[in-house]
Amino acid sequence: MSSDTFGSTTDGIDRREQSLLERIAANPEPALKWGLVAAFLVAIEFGALVAGVMAITHSAVLSVTAIIDVVFGLFSPELASSVVDVQTALTDVIGGLRQTAETIPTLLDRSVIPNQGYRLGPNGPWEGTFLGLSPAVAWAIRVVLVVAYSVFSFYWLFRGWLVYREHYRYADWTPFDDMVDRLRGHRWGEFGIVVLVLFLTMALFGPSLGPTTVEQNIQSPYSHELTYFSEESGSVETIPVGDANFNSKSKGKGEENVAPMTYDDFDRFHPFGTLTNGRDLFTFMMSGARITMLVAGISMGLASLIAITLSLASSYYAGLVDLVTLTTADGIVSVPRLLVLILVSIVFQGTWLYEVMDGGLLLALVFGLTTWPFLWRAVRGPALQVAESEWIDAAKSYGQRPDRIMRKHMLPFVLGYLLVYASMSVGGIIIGMSALSFLGNGLGISPPTPAWGRAISLGQNYVSTQSWHISFIPGIMIVILVTGLNAFGDGIRDAIDPESEGESEDEAAAGGVAG
Repeated sequence: MSSDTFGSTTDGIDRREQSLLERIAANPEPALKWGLVAAFLVAIEFGALVAGVMAITHSAVLSVTAIIDVVFGLFSPELASSVVDVQTALTDVIGGLRQTAETIPTLLDRSVIPNQGYRLGPNGPWEGTFLGLSPAVAWAIRVVLVVAYSVFSFYWLFRGWLVYREHYRYADWTPFDDMVDRLRGHRWGEFGIVVLVLFLTMALFGPSLGPTTVEQNIQSPYSHELTYFSEESGSVETIPVGDANFNSKSKGKGEENVAPMTYDDFDRFHPFGTLTNGRDLFTFMMSGARITMLVAGISMGLASLIAITLSLASSYYAGLVDLVTLTTADGIVSVPRLLVLILVSIVFQGTWLYEVMDGGLLLALVFGLTTWPFLWRAVRGPALQVAESEWIDAAKSYGQRPDRIMRKHMLPFVLGYLLVYASMSVGGIIIGMSALSFLGNGLGISPPTPAWGRAISLGQNYVSTQSWHISFIPGIMIVILVTGLNAFGDGIRDAIDPESEGESEDEAAAGGVAG
């Protein structure tokens, strides 16, 4: 079934008059093929996917209800108390669903491909690991499978859009198609996409990627024991994980170091080595990726929502609305954001708001409320240009409501620019989070929740020693992520406006100042 540019099929039916389900029913084969593969991908990781969704939902419920509680508390403490009761009930239900989902075995679960085991003798064999392989090999197999699954899943989502575009969309072409095609051929932009997918994989599948778990190795090490082969006694022994961590510290002197890609004295493999307290750095980084991406996503979503709303309103109404918005934005920009973050973190220490997401919600709110002026300035120009277009005047003359004009006729032309500057601004938020955690003293994400900046702070005195990995690896990961986000923004910019491709690095950097 083919169609012309206006969506009419060869049998004379106008696909614009059909619903999506009717279009699929008329040509079910492409959707069925895509759906079967998608169903298989969901089925093999159903428990992990549901647990991940519940974790995100849990954070979202805490965030929304916390904001509502603050607003209601200004007017009625009784209403605020009711909100807290609702919050507690919802989080209990979501937490129960998450725990249930985590008990569902999945194909790539660490219990299916275990890497924690112990030697039966000085030279092996290994007991308790996948197929009796060494912990390093078993861990590598699981990591490769998880990354392959994640990358293919992201690709298959994109493939679903291609199937929709080719077989079920009523229009044969839209400007968005050219943007996607140009982005697919943009090598720098593709690098950014790869980096973004890899770090999202860390955030989504961190528990499966780590050689151990956060709960066992970081949060409650003395509540768990491990079995290992003791070189001194020549026999298999058990020891609390906390004691094993204490004897596996990396402090850059003598034998007090567990380097990357090595084992400690307790038969544990450490891909990134250990921290100064003996905890596994790789597990620390994977868990830190989740809170980092979550806080960055919430803050950028809040900033983008405020920026796009105010840019459309100020460009449409102009005059006093634009002046008030401009004055407010200038006032916020004039205050150093890092200073605001430090002050807010100190003022709210010990409060229930600071405990939500271990301080992550508070950071997200501050970042969001201080970032929107930069995004607003970036999209205000395109919004003003669209507001003065002839089709906007035509829509006004036909009596369309302002909200409909802004949503239907202005937003699509501004959204691309917002995405460009938002992707470049996320890097600034990630660096700001790391800086707060680096400073410590209750700033940033509160321990024991892992934070990348805290790892850098722990290893700053050992950079020139054999424990260089403690600060270097987190630092290089932050650099890669921020560079990848900027590359993604550059790719989107060039896809939207092909004439911008080839601009000087100074011009590209000037665009990134919005973050």
